[in-house]
Amino acid sequence: MSGYQEVLTDPSYTGQLVTMTYPLIGNYGVNAEDRESPVPQVAGFIVREASRVHSSWRSEEGLDEYLGRHGIPGISDLDTRALTRHLRSEGAMRGAIAPADMPAEEVLGRVQNHPHMEGLDLASGVSTVEPYEVAAVGDERFHVLAYDFGVKAHSPKLLSERGCRVTVIPASTPVEEILSDPPDGLFVSNGPGDPAAVERAEAAILGLAEADVPVFGICLGHQLICRAFGARTFKLPFGHHGGNHPVKFLERQTVEITSQNHGFAVRSGVGDKIPGAPGLRLTHVNLYDGTV
Repeated sequence: MSGYQEVLTDPSYTGQLVTMTYPLIGNYGVNAEDRESPVPQVAGFIVREASRVHSSWRSEEGLDEYLGRHGIPGISDLDTRALTRHLRSEGAMRGAIAPADMPAEEVLGRVQNHPHMEGLDLASGVSTVEPYEVAAVGDERFHVLAYDFGVKAHSPKLLSERGCRVTVIPASTPVEEILSDPPDGLFVSNGPGDPAAVERAEAAILGLAEADVPVFGICLGHQLICRAFGARTFKLPFGHHGGNHPVKFLERQTVEITSQNHGFAVRSGVGDKIPGAPGLRLTHVNLYDGTV
């Protein structure tokens, strides 16, 4: 099973315990090339069985060694599929990975004192501190600003492979600075936490959109764009996570399969115009729950 390193280093998982349903994790180790950020972002890692042997010509260290080096707690020998069924029924919840000798009352107290995800601005803690550029591969066709709320490394890379010079800017970048030199496009990145707690992005999104600059985003970025135009967001019971989520393309009345990874979603009135933007209309809705 592949992809666990991308999950571990995805800033969208900041502050969260992540459980994997595939029974054996760690078989090919860890390498620098596949990471989405320089360090693991999860608060803890839960697996059914951690592979005791890792084998790949690209491997640089084992999963256990990697997590230990970064101080990330992990636990194995749990029925992760039963845990997933429980979360599916009861919703995502606060939890802890604790030493076996810690009193249960102390563990429970710490869990209950931990803040809920609603209202948390986690994006500020994972955004880049300084701007940086990713050069276009081949001829430069466009200059794209990437608004970093926890951007995955592969997003600027994929844009650069399509002829875009990408300037990644901190989430704290003043709106005036962004609007003073409009790019060819604004990419609003993924990230962790509640989109309702990240209000500073809305002015830049609206300002560039009014200047006819294309604005696009994924995950948290998609939610921030929708909020800027008057839509509402809410916390999902257990999130959308996986590569097989069906969505309906409303114009063509067709179904498309998408990859999704978010714990919050945008409320939908199917086919309705977006409140703050008469020229915009919903195009796709999730067939599981009707969200945008």
